[in-house]
Amino acid sequence: MQGNLNEIDIRSILQLIELGQRTGELFVETYSALPTGSRSYSPAYISRDAASQSSWFVFFFNGQIVYAAESRDGNLGRLRDYLRYYQLDDVLEGVERPDLASTNAPEYGFLWHLLETHRLTPMQGRSILRKMIHETLFDLLSLHQGSFIFDMGPALAPQLTTLEIAPLMAKIAKQVQEWKQFYPHVQSPNQCPLISDPDRLRDALPPKAFTTLSRIADGKTSLRQMSRYLHREIVPIAKAIYPYVKQGWVQLFSPHPDISPAAKFDSGLRPPTARVPRIVCIDDEKTVRKTVEYMLEQHGYEITSFGSSLKALSLVFPLKPDLILCDIAMPEPDGYELCAMLRKSAAFRQTPIVMLTGKDGFIDRVRARMVGANDYLTKPFGEQELLMLVEKYVGPGGPPDRPSTDAGFDDPDLFQ
Repeated sequence: MQGNLNEIDIRSILQLIELGQRTGELFVETYSALPTGSRSYSPAYISRDAASQSSWFVFFFNGQIVYAAESRDGNLGRLRDYLRYYQLDDVLEGVERPDLASTNAPEYGFLWHLLETHRLTPMQGRSILRKMIHETLFDLLSLHQGSFIFDMGPALAPQLTTLEIAPLMAKIAKQVQEWKQFYPHVQSPNQCPLISDPDRLRDALPPKAFTTLSRIADGKTSLRQMSRYLHREIVPIAKAIYPYVKQGWVQLFSPHPDISPAAKFDSGLRPPTARVPRIVCIDDEKTVRKTVEYMLEQHGYEITSFGSSLKALSLVFPLKPDLILCDIAMPEPDGYELCAMLRKSAAFRQTPIVMLTGKDGFIDRVRARMVGANDYLTKPFGEQELLMLVEKYVGPGGPPDRPSTDAGFDDPDLFQ
């Protein structure tokens, strides 16, 4: 199984692997240069040069995830970050390369060596592995450009833990959505915070929290490293620091400060002045239309819905939507016929069309592709599913509601 991410998203790939209970290795690679005009929001891109290339590995056993990493993590930097929480960051010094580390997963091999030599407990090892998988999938779930290949083969062994894909995807998809609330003040997990107004920050924080933050917010330690050191998810870390970045008391520096505004736009960071994406929903079920309107409007999209395919056909042209959501099972013309009609017009030849269906059958998907649909969404669908699909084709909506300035340090243990 292989292809491009503009044809199938990461979540769908993982679902196929889970449903097929497949064992093997998924390799994902971003394009060496992002396509001009790409509007997909991806935290994984932001802190890298536009011409750089990144890749990730995910290992599976019977449709469950065993381990995941960015390929450049073979230098053990990530593992050392996690070991620091247990005050074991120097335990790898002088350790000879174990045999397992000669595979595509050197980090995994060194982790197993620490377990076998009893320098790390199984509970600590499982906790580290889960967090490694979470942060890797957080980046992958944000990608919409690149290529992938899945090779079936022997499982990565030995195994310390396996994670089910469905609940993991639901959790991480929610985190990806929450992360976008912090843009443009916080753009990437790889940005490094530096305290710029210590007096005001000292007054705003508990003494112990200020001391901890002062120690690690040195302009060289990234938000992601902070989450590793503290053994916390990246979103609570960003939420905690966001109000103070917004007020200018903390500044964030990119590992690549010379990245150009053009490169940022290519990576999907739509300027505030850009037009709000316009979505059209065509469905004869009023409940579905109202649900789609509610889900998309609160995330900054402009949404117009029609309960009749004939009415939509006569009114959709002046709207010039960026994306069309179209139900399959409607009175004549049905969704297939309507999609085919729209594709015959030059105005909608390139407009993304997503079919809404109550069936999850292979034949429906094939027919949808044959009439020119770009994708499909099975009803009933959740908010995260809809948002991920919409963002795949038109990018994020208008500016969402920002977290309040007093949010963030409501968890007293975050920087303790």
